[in-house]
Amino acid sequence: QVQLVESGGGLVQNGGSLRLSCAVSGRTLSGYGMGWFRQAPGKERELVATISWSGGGTQYADSVKGRFTISRDNAKNTVYLQMDSLKSEDTAVYYCAAARSRFAVVGRNEYAYWGQGTQVTVSS
Repeated sequence: QVQLVESGGGLVQNGGSLRLSCAVSGRTLSGYGMGWFRQAPGKERELVATISWSGGGTQYADSVKGRFTISRDNAKNTVYLQMDSLKSEDTAVYYCAAARSRFAVVGRNEYAYWGQGTQVTVSS
């Protein structure tokens, strides 16, 4: 059984930072792309960042470029999302997802497994 467990969410002030972690069990992380998505109330779930199996390829949503950084540690079976210069519009539930392939893919249907999500709230 593949499980993804996110942690690191919370309440932070405008301009602050948070680091999200996603621990994967039941599947070796290496060899698969990983992604972070978010969903704000009343909005569609959207891609935030994605990373290839080796970490050599990444993609970001335009809204987070230059502020967020995705990384991975395959030895620890963990993916991270460093979020800096947070804004109120970053408030959402953040989800970790494991791709069906080794690439940094952007489509939701290209991900096979999802975590339960962690709440990030940025106060202005």
